[in-house]
Amino acid sequence: MHGTGSLRRRASGPAAGSRSVKAGTAVLLLGLVSGCAALPPGAAGPGDPPDLSLLQQAMKQVETSYVAPVTSNQLVTGALKGMLDRLDPHSDYMDEREYRELMTVTSGEFAGVGIELSVEEGVPQVISAIDGTPASRAGIEPGDRIVKADGQPTVGMDLEDIVKRLRGPAGTRVVLTVARSNRPPFEVPITRAVIHVDSVKYDLEPNGIGYVRISTFGETTATELRNAVADLRRRAGGRFSGFILDLRNDAGGLLDAAVDVADDFLDSGTVVTTRGRESEENQVYVAPAKGDLIRGTPVVVLINGASASAAEIVAGALQDNRRGVVMGTRSFGKGSVQSIIPLEGGHGALRLTTALYYTPSGRSIQGRGITPEIVLNLPKDEQVANAIITYESDLFGSLKNGGVLDTGAAAKPEPPPSPSADHPINPKILGTPQDTQLRAAIDYLQSHRTAAVR
Repeated sequence: MHGTGSLRRRASGPAAGSRSVKAGTAVLLLGLVSGCAALPPGAAGPGDPPDLSLLQQAMKQVETSYVAPVTSNQLVTGALKGMLDRLDPHSDYMDEREYRELMTVTSGEFAGVGIELSVEEGVPQVISAIDGTPASRAGIEPGDRIVKADGQPTVGMDLEDIVKRLRGPAGTRVVLTVARSNRPPFEVPITRAVIHVDSVKYDLEPNGIGYVRISTFGETTATELRNAVADLRRRAGGRFSGFILDLRNDAGGLLDAAVDVADDFLDSGTVVTTRGRESEENQVYVAPAKGDLIRGTPVVVLINGASASAAEIVAGALQDNRRGVVMGTRSFGKGSVQSIIPLEGGHGALRLTTALYYTPSGRSIQGRGITPEIVLNLPKDEQVANAIITYESDLFGSLKNGGVLDTGAAAKPEPPPSPSADHPINPKILGTPQDTQLRAAIDYLQSHRTAAVR
């Protein structure tokens, strides 16, 4: 699943330190491969890896013998994508257009239909339809399989190519052919629009309980959260009796945004630790002494199997710092961090897994997820019928769990996940009076109310 995940941005070029070496190497590889004349087939210079010679041979054969004309650029792009795809489900090579699109999405605004996708067994499958978008209004549901776009089959396509078909100028139309449960495939016409991704929605629940739902972690999320808390506090008369942070169906986003959000609920303490092969990837993110945004109000964090990456960082930080009670079901289990590394010369960028992250107590949740203190199984009438949640551990090539990091906190590793067939929540239920998990969180907070003014 090539989602936004937990992303870090890295620059290339002389100012990027050791990163510039890697970026330069990537450009050098382009030169060697596209030239196809630097070395004769089968030859390798001193210290050169033999695989480059093999790649040269293959490219030359394809260029001269393939049934249809292909360009060197096409082959180089395919080779780079293949190289990154073999590493893990989240590493990828992005050409110039794909890189621009990623930067647009994380900025919080783009033109399209408003769905989050993964590819399962070669078929694009809907993770969620973003609230208030054309896809949501058209009735697209989690678990829907998009088998055609404008009559063109999508089975076997790269996720980036599928996304390219779904995006387009605002006001234009795309017709999706959807396969859902046992129904025959049916067409859903959707008019594209500029997607303003408001990542924070909020409301004031009875008895002064603040409710905030974060759907993604983007550049504006922390600011949106602070504005929401300020408005809720005003509506609550300056006092919260409890607070619910809903991270269900949040597929992740920017690492910095996750750290900023966790900071807002902590007076002090570690938020997350990252560990990679390079020393610059070994970071400890600590909450600054700016103060808890909700002044010690009891917190419940809601998660489910679609809570991933950045959402899991926040849930793990509040859980390990004993700042909140995590409720719901086991999270997705994406415990890796991807760095966005622009390649010199404007040749796109690498989305490369460069680190695993660990919760404050030293737990790696890679492939295992965050286990709630209080499990709230989803009633059948709130499930998406005939749809099954795909976890990180189900993905081909997913990385192994990183074990326990020695932080002096005597962490217990997350247990290996049991085989499960969990169903996603109907997104129309989220945050409504019919939301059983939300009702349980409210009941929990009301039973643990304090008399303190917050």
